[in-house]
Amino acid sequence: MLLGLSTGHAVGLAVVAGAFVVFAFVSALVIPRRWPDFPGRNLRWFIVATLVLFVATLAAVEVFAKEPKEATAGEAATQPAATTTQPTQPAPATGGDASAGKDVFATQGCGNCHKLSAAGSSGTAGPNLDEALKGKDSAFVRESIVDPNKQIAKGYAPSVMPQTFGQTLTPKQLDDLVAFLRSG
Repeated sequence: MLLGLSTGHAVGLAVVAGAFVVFAFVSALVIPRRWPDFPGRNLRWFIVATLVLFVATLAAVEVFAKEPKEATAGEAATQPAATTTQPTQPAPATGGDASAGKDVFATQGCGNCHKLSAAGSSGTAGPNLDEALKGKDSAFVRESIVDPNKQIAKGYAPSVMPQTFGQTLTPKQLDDLVAFLRSG
């Protein structure tokens, strides 16, 4: 879990937890050697200090290790997801081979998640492409492949579709896939 935290959060969590560990170590091993009747009359203060450090540790975990809030499916449908990377593929070309695009659709496993009549696929994890791509231009289709979180279809969560097609498909494969999806 610590690897997923920012440096500042990891340091803050480590400082608070470290203080509690040092307190526990000192009060259990060091102080009793010097004052065998510890905590003796100071039991009340010892309990208060222990509870304060315990609550501080819990609060530090809550503050520093808090995960970012994820958008619900409804929010994702109304708001485009923020992206920090740009698609690596060039702008859409003027043409592509739809029959070669059908092969790309099959070999990349698109039919496992999407329904598309032209491919004979019936996947349900992703949008029905017969409906989702109706009336859409080539630029939209290409963008949906290389940057699928840019616009999320209603009822679907972001980051379900692999984000790597812009890097793993060649420009020709993308052109062919777009041509196939537009022809269906």
